[in-house]
Amino acid sequence: MRPLTRVATAQPTVLSSSQSFQSKIHHQLSTYTPKIHEPLLASLLPSLLTRSSLSFYLSRRSSAAKAAVVTANPRIDEDGNEMLIDISPRAASRLQEIMSKDSNPLLALRITVESGGCHGFQYLMSLTNTSAISSEDDTVFEASDGSGAKVVMDEPSLELLKGSQVDYTMELIGSQFKIVGNPAATSSCGCGTSFDIKS
Repeated sequence: MRPLTRVATAQPTVLSSSQSFQSKIHHQLSTYTPKIHEPLLASLLPSLLTRSSLSFYLSRRSSAAKAAVVTANPRIDEDGNEMLIDISPRAASRLQEIMSKDSNPLLALRITVESGGCHGFQYLMSLTNTSAISSEDDTVFEASDGSGAKVVMDEPSLELLKGSQVDYTMELIGSQFKIVGNPAATSSCGCGTSFDIKS
């Protein structure tokens, strides 16, 4: 199957509402999924996509692409890149609920990595106040959605978690904050609280 290639084509002068919408879908999916075969992509458009599904798809892609904003003590890695994480909409919403319930706008989720667990390292999560963090050791991230949700990490933990996302999962075994998509992790336990890193 050959990769999708962009071909310049003449645009029709007048498009119906549905034709215009399908053109937008085609453009967006071509951008986000460059390996879809052109005929397959064309055949999927009418039957699988609706306005609501496209909006959901694009909103998920958009939210996933936005890193949380550093509000205190930004860190740079050894390659000169800023060390960032992302806070998912679910995690931000849950933290906002906790802040509202406790009437505490200074509340933040602290994430620490320590040696231990079945895979060598483990994530430890707790609630803290931003007034109690270290101005020298801790970096504070705030969700980019305006919810005010904050995550705090010390530098050694951030080194191991940069590029990952803080999520909130609701499963049969319980609901919890969780780290997903950690680029440094090579394997993890089933519950997602322990991981191994690239050597």
